[in-house]
Amino acid sequence: MLKLRLLNAVAPAYFFTATAVTFILHFCFFIPTIFPNPDTSSLRGSTTLHTVVFLFLMFNALGNYTMTIKYPAESANETVVPCVLAKVILKRDHHCFFTGNCIGNKNMRYFIMFCIYTSCTCLYSLVLGVAFLTVEYSISFENPLTFLTLLPLSTGYFFMGTISGLQLFVVLMLYVWLGIGLVCAGFCCQQVLLVARGQTWCQMQRGQLVENRSPWTTNLKDVFGTRWILGLILPVQTVETGTDDTDAHKQD
Repeated sequence: MLKLRLLNAVAPAYFFTATAVTFILHFCFFIPTIFPNPDTSSLRGSTTLHTVVFLFLMFNALGNYTMTIKYPAESANETVVPCVLAKVILKRDHHCFFTGNCIGNKNMRYFIMFCIYTSCTCLYSLVLGVAFLTVEYSISFENPLTFLTLLPLSTGYFFMGTISGLQLFVVLMLYVWLGIGLVCAGFCCQQVLLVARGQTWCQMQRGQLVENRSPWTTNLKDVFGTRWILGLILPVQTVETGTDDTDAHKQD
């Protein structure tokens, strides 16, 4: 119980800290350094474009994060970690410690979109971070091995007093963004495949056969709704979840 409570507290704190750091680096360091003189029309347009893209990705990531919490999976018991401790949960898939909620019938779409936009935000920040290091510190990434040796070399140079703490921190964030981006992308692909098969993560772990023989298009429609295009660009509710068939979908 203590371990679960600790994870439910540490994971969201880590997420919000990484989000705040990304915001600060983007607006205080990346954009001013990459576009130092936005007086010309071309640079002003580029600055605006990058800012709009970043805010769009971040807005959708945080918006779907909020929707995942706002529409938690239904449970018969109120517990700290519902999908771990509760007896009955509607279409339970897994428990997400970063949101502190179960992922089930009501919030699966928001969770998938959260993973998509988090991955896009991290990979986009990775690109801007590489551009920042290239412009500010003249680090070349033409060699494919540069990224593999960048962190250990930067750490050594930092302790020798050759580079600043900011440079080391940005280098470290590059690896954080890359790791989070790849993990979210892979997890998103896995969830989409499970949804298309009409299966949950819990069922797959238990080796249960899929009883749902609906076409994959129907399974995706049940999760993403008929207004799925709107849901791709805005964190809004696209599926009306009723309670009439709740008992038919409950699982342990």
